[in-house]
Amino acid sequence: MLHDCAMLSHVTRLRSLLAAGLMVSFAAQAETPNVLLVVAEDLGPRIGAFGDSLAQTPRLDQFADQGVRYTNVFTAAGVCAPSRAALITAVHPIAWGGQHMRTSTRPGGGYAAVPPPELKAFPELLRAAGHYTYNVQKTDYQLGGAIGGGPFTVWDANGWRVAGDDWPTDRTFFGMVNLGVTHESGVFAPLGHWPHSATHAIMQLARAFQYARLAGGSGSTAQATDPRRVTLPPYYPDHPAVRGDLARHYDNIATLDAQVGDLLDRLEASGLAESTIVIWTTDHGDGLPRGKRELYDSGLHVPMIIRYPSAHRPPGAVPGSVDERLISFVDLGPTILEWMNTPVPDHVHGRSFASPGSPGRRYVYAQRDRIDEIGDRQRAVRDERFKYIRSWHPEIPGGHRLAFRDNQEGMRALWELLEAERLDPLQRLWFEPVAAERLYDTHEDPHELSDLAGDPAHADTLTRLRGALDQWIARVGDTSDEPEKQLAERFWPGGKQPETLAPRITLANDRIEIASPTPGASIGYRIGSAEAWSLYTRAIDTLPPSGQSVEAKAVRYGFAESEVTAWQVP
Repeated sequence: MLHDCAMLSHVTRLRSLLAAGLMVSFAAQAETPNVLLVVAEDLGPRIGAFGDSLAQTPRLDQFADQGVRYTNVFTAAGVCAPSRAALITAVHPIAWGGQHMRTSTRPGGGYAAVPPPELKAFPELLRAAGHYTYNVQKTDYQLGGAIGGGPFTVWDANGWRVAGDDWPTDRTFFGMVNLGVTHESGVFAPLGHWPHSATHAIMQLARAFQYARLAGGSGSTAQATDPRRVTLPPYYPDHPAVRGDLARHYDNIATLDAQVGDLLDRLEASGLAESTIVIWTTDHGDGLPRGKRELYDSGLHVPMIIRYPSAHRPPGAVPGSVDERLISFVDLGPTILEWMNTPVPDHVHGRSFASPGSPGRRYVYAQRDRIDEIGDRQRAVRDERFKYIRSWHPEIPGGHRLAFRDNQEGMRALWELLEAERLDPLQRLWFEPVAAERLYDTHEDPHELSDLAGDPAHADTLTRLRGALDQWIARVGDTSDEPEKQLAERFWPGGKQPETLAPRITLANDRIEIASPTPGASIGYRIGSAEAWSLYTRAIDTLPPSGQSVEAKAVRYGFAESEVTAWQVP
């Protein structure tokens, strides 16, 4: 667990790590690979290479033949904001307050989580070590920033204007490209269907604009999926609207496949493919009922493929092979840091899986808390076979009303069938209260429909996983012990975002030094006419010409950015 009382020692440790990272990076640039992380949205393993015969994914299947398929990867949450918060920090969000779905839009008043000062997003650590970092389109880290973009110090370039191939040719880089075509909103009835809510109408227009942008090479050439060919899990009724949503999801997967292929083609054309490790994965499971937002495997289990160039291929990472180790999303950051010769901070929860021969995890963990307007608290632990879920609010079923999800035609059909009492017992389960403790055998019961918590034959397994969850919570801490209203008040007293104090710029021994009075603040600076902010990690040794302007600003994660400090070289 991260403790504020140790902030000074942690900050000192972090500065040492960053300094060490700079030395390592500059000494080993030639041997350091680039890393490109491509993240799809709201998608489970519905990929040909992962055994789905209906999926039209020729480029991803080819990519899997060139790389390693990781078949036991699990996100830390079944919904995007807390899942991405875990990914970007390598720390479970329950430890620092980022666990509720989109803190910035909390009913009753938004806020940003304020983590302990030592916590830094791993791309910022890469920047501090001398690598270039860029991000395309989506952030959603729960850490504040302009228009939800996250702290400005995390990325060299970030936002909608950044392209997937905005990689430099003169520096090692880490790029994160988010592809949103498979997002839950993509299964909403398309333009031409009468919208049944304002959100539905907005999503229809957004999708129409997105597909217009895809025309001319980045869209899919696959035929529309026949709803009759879709295989329904046992918790779905056989209804045209349900089949239609799944068919649209498969169509979007085909478009995603073409987008990934286009990005890989551009990487090849740039001449950087042989120096770049490419990761493809998704931010959580399918954006469908009983998938997204849940702690079932349908919400947490994601596909992942990693292609290693020959010069950076670890022993055992044979093209076309399968790695079955348990991997958590908090493990991605430490692995990428290790690949890029950047020190991994001691406080992270993730562990590197860079070496294929290293032992896998015994357990992976996940959490579910407030989902949009619905409060909840659940925790889960999973080993290679069994899943244990604990609920603090067993009276809240997974199948509850939710304004955004209820825009799906299939979800609306489920509500109609439920009210008409036309769902069978397995299909009704999701709409019913849950047990305080649940236990599932994911091998024998992959859809997690048969709760074994009361079965004496599995009492030892229940005790073991219950204990594993207790130990994990004790180790990392759980800020949901505090009601979210109080948590938000602690982070933003009176509902007002704290502001980072402006940094000070001084000249000492012909070096420019910049410091912020706010503990844990990250600092950006720029000189002269530069538009982009560089990350400040150590004194600036090369003194600009006399009269040149130097500007600096700072941000503590979760705080508002400081005012800009301006200074002129004497």
